[in-house]
Amino acid sequence: MKNLFSTLTSLFLILALLYFSFARLLPDANYTTSGFSMDRAFSHVEQIGQNPHAVGTTKHAFVRNYIVQQLQKMGLEVQTQEGYCLSDDGILVKPINILSRIPGTNPDAKALVLMSHYDSNPHSAKGASDAGSGVATILESIRAFLSNQTSHENDIIILFTDAEELGLNGAKLFVNEHDWANDVGLVLNFEARGSGGPSNMIVETNGGNSGLIASFNQANVEFPVATSLMYSVYKLLPNDTDSTIFREDKNINSFFFAFIDDHYDYHTALDSPQRLDKTSLAHQASYLMPLLKHFSNTNLDNLHTENDDVYFDLPFSTLVHYPFAWVTPMLILAILLFIGLLLYGFKKRRLKSKELFLGFIPFLVVLIGAPLISFLGWKALLAIYPQYQEILQGFTYNGHFYIAAFVCLTLGIIWFVYARLAKTLTTVNLLIAPITIWLIVCIAIAIGLKGVSFFIIPVFLGLLSFWLCIRQRKPMPLLLALINGLSIIILAPLIQFFPVGLGLKMLMVSSLFTVLLFGLLLPVFGFYKRKYIFGSVFLLLSAVFFIKAHLNAQFSEEQPKPNSLVYSFNQDDLKAHWYTYDSILDDWTKSVLGDDPIEYKPEVTFKSKYNTGYTFSKIAPPVSVPEPSIEIIRNDSSSAATTTYHFKIAPNRRLNRMELYTKDTISFKSFSANNLTVGNTDKENEGPHKYKKRNSNHVLTYYVTDMDTLRLSIELDKNHKPEFVLYEASNDLLTNPEVPLQQRNNTMIPKPFVLNDAIISKKTINLNTWDFTPIPKPINVYE
Repeated sequence: MKNLFSTLTSLFLILALLYFSFARLLPDANYTTSGFSMDRAFSHVEQIGQNPHAVGTTKHAFVRNYIVQQLQKMGLEVQTQEGYCLSDDGILVKPINILSRIPGTNPDAKALVLMSHYDSNPHSAKGASDAGSGVATILESIRAFLSNQTSHENDIIILFTDAEELGLNGAKLFVNEHDWANDVGLVLNFEARGSGGPSNMIVETNGGNSGLIASFNQANVEFPVATSLMYSVYKLLPNDTDSTIFREDKNINSFFFAFIDDHYDYHTALDSPQRLDKTSLAHQASYLMPLLKHFSNTNLDNLHTENDDVYFDLPFSTLVHYPFAWVTPMLILAILLFIGLLLYGFKKRRLKSKELFLGFIPFLVVLIGAPLISFLGWKALLAIYPQYQEILQGFTYNGHFYIAAFVCLTLGIIWFVYARLAKTLTTVNLLIAPITIWLIVCIAIAIGLKGVSFFIIPVFLGLLSFWLCIRQRKPMPLLLALINGLSIIILAPLIQFFPVGLGLKMLMVSSLFTVLLFGLLLPVFGFYKRKYIFGSVFLLLSAVFFIKAHLNAQFSEEQPKPNSLVYSFNQDDLKAHWYTYDSILDDWTKSVLGDDPIEYKPEVTFKSKYNTGYTFSKIAPPVSVPEPSIEIIRNDSSSAATTTYHFKIAPNRRLNRMELYTKDTISFKSFSANNLTVGNTDKENEGPHKYKKRNSNHVLTYYVTDMDTLRLSIELDKNHKPEFVLYEASNDLLTNPEVPLQQRNNTMIPKPFVLNDAIISKKTINLNTWDFTPIPKPINVYE
């Protein structure tokens, strides 16, 4: 009875700690601080996110006017910044940024920028979370800040950028063209990549993070979710937030805050106010209110440092952080302690060489086998449920059920393996394998990814448990559970973080972390009797979650299927085709493509997040699609080695987008679009340059506003006369009377990330055969 009570109490404590490790991450949906009103903030989200409002749409202007009015209601002076911007990867657009400035008491101090973007992703995303939630958080925080008459030394710049979704163009326009950019000392950027979950804080800096983290801690944020693991991984990945522009172009530090769960809503028509998790909105507010008060009164020049810190969050505290310089000494100390405990264990005759080595067998079996089963299991599920391919984000509507199912499956495997292979081994000998593996992991981290070195903390706790198991034949399971409670709080959220953050293809990483955490809890679980019972319970739970996932695998009104159709008309041969990006056709796409469409390999794949191309096609009846007006002036001379071509392309129908490609990848001597160029001479020799060292056929993507003309100036070697291919696209497929098409039903939404619901025209521009416009003669004013 005593053993049963001890088992149950320690198990209950571990389950409670697991629950707490997730529950602690978010505030309550009714959270309020310093006068911040969740109701007011959410009302902003409702106004901003009620309709798609991508650049160039009428609703885009509505959202801009709404934000301006809200700032003016607070008594703030508002200005807009408008101008063409060409990104380094060839995205041309005319963003309209919204700005306001609240003067501080020290005019010489650097300014604090509060930033979010107000455009939504083309063409169907409503943008309630991404990033209406960020705009709402800033608007309500500023209202509360002004109402409280909070004193502040630093100027506060409110910046709502435009065209973030297209190529970070609004941020680039501000950083490189606005006078205020020279005054900025720090940026707080609010983002979303889904509609729920905790908001993660990530540092964006060219230097070290230690000064930023130390100052962040001084703000006393209540619910910080931040680790240097995210910071280190983020620095290895291609960065694509507005904060990146501030860092790269102006060496300005940023904190950005983003919630990333419910990824299936990201950039879709589902990104609506109704689907925004209010606890995520509250979490953003819990960051901004204390940080606004703190950084508006902090010397922002002092945040630049060369040194990095390891940091991680804990409940009831600010971030725990220590310098990278401690990583190696802490690792050496852990190794020495482990060696000392091994010697102590042998001296006490608690460790036996044979049992020690046999203890590696069950741990290595589950360490390798469980992640492999999860990897193959997800591959099998994709074959069983091919409809999952239609969710390009890689996280299905039932994705959380799959995380739970594979974690329980992993635990079931672990319990059965240890019941079978370790039943004659003592717990103290079994502990050596996981501690050894953890130390190997920490050595690798210290060499290649120092930001993850806080993993050494659970190792120290494991060593303490190891010491107790050597000293006592039957230590108290409850005490051992308490000792390793911090390991649960640090590591358990990572089990969910990787598939949520990087897609369900990372389920194997969840299994891996489950095994590693179980290894640290062996001092508790190793003393449990009837391990088969625990294995059976977890396998049963796994089956329950797989059944739940199966019951939620089909598309419905709550879980609509993303699908796609475009109508493409070739102006050269007057032929038309239907195309789709879908792998599996449904009733709506079959109504156009039929039951047996032609598989299609596209000659051009338009730029998109996942480089998604057409899959099926069918010949379509041609309809009248107005051609653009194109004028090209050729400017060369017999003595020059190059020829310059001046293009003027004017749309003759309401467009959203132009795409320009060449049929080869010859480089240009110079290139400008609407009088803008890309890059600078410092970067041109480092690798591919968009125009001077081309490595793709793509030339330019132009997002059209107000039917503005595209003007290009391209200088080429005289013997190079490439063929250009111009695509014009309008997202009016479902409303254009020339192309009759039934509407989607309520179980479908437009597929995100791709050029969808579009009428596309194609026009070839061959410089060898083009009828060039004569060079205008100069006007003689004396005639």
